[in-house]
Amino acid sequence: MPTTASNKTPTAAEITAKISSGESLAYADFSNQDLYAIALNQANLGQVNFSGSILTNADLVEANLTGANLQKTDLRGADLTRANLTGADLTGAYLSRADLRGANLTGANLTDTQFQVTIYNSATTFPEEFDYQSSGAVGPGAKLTGAYLNTANLRGVDLTGAKFIGAYLSGTDFTQAILDDVSFSGAILQKAIMTGASLRNARLGNTELKGADFRGADLSGANLDNLQNIAGADFSFVKGLNEQARSAILAFPAPDLTTWNPYTRCNTKDSLARQA
Repeated sequence: MPTTASNKTPTAAEITAKISSGESLAYADFSNQDLYAIALNQANLGQVNFSGSILTNADLVEANLTGANLQKTDLRGADLTRANLTGADLTGAYLSRADLRGANLTGANLTDTQFQVTIYNSATTFPEEFDYQSSGAVGPGAKLTGAYLNTANLRGVDLTGAKFIGAYLSGTDFTQAILDDVSFSGAILQKAIMTGASLRNARLGNTELKGADFRGADLSGANLDNLQNIAGADFSFVKGLNEQARSAILAFPAPDLTTWNPYTRCNTKDSLARQA
């Protein structure tokens, strides 16, 4: 039977003691726990709830994680950074919004595993045959055309070369993210937060930028052709904004240029006068 909230195991020491005693961990609730570097190799963790837990550097080699919940809670996603999941069975597991940066999933069974907005990076190792770029996960080269990622937290994520063509990104937080060579063509970026992000050579043509916050972003080489809406977009202290893009923005009607950004309290025209 599933473990209830009243008898939820609170510590890594108690979990490892249960394993040593041969007690089954299937269906247990280990959500929102600090399980840093815990050794759970070959453990039966079927249907276990790890949502929101810290599993950084965890040893999950050949663990049974079928149907396990490793996804986001209201507070955070499960942190699996640098976790070793070599040979683990993740059939039907939920990793939505979990952090897999630096994790090793070599030889893992990822049949029907849910990866929506799961974060990976260039140090994440997936099984050779797994098309992680088209899985719904986010990271370098991710294929997210038409994806619904409104209000997603992608702060500091490396998304180099990703494709967000026609994606829904209203309110998405890209603060200090690496967005070099990313294609946002036709995307909805209303109220998106791009503060301090690197958008070198990014393609922003035909995007909706109403209320977007680009303060301190690097737009060197970025393409901003045929923008659909810039009312309230804040370009204060951006780097690399070329004169062609600046002129195109200033060609919008006066009501758009004088619309205030509700968060930065600066209008688009004034923000263009505040350059790095």
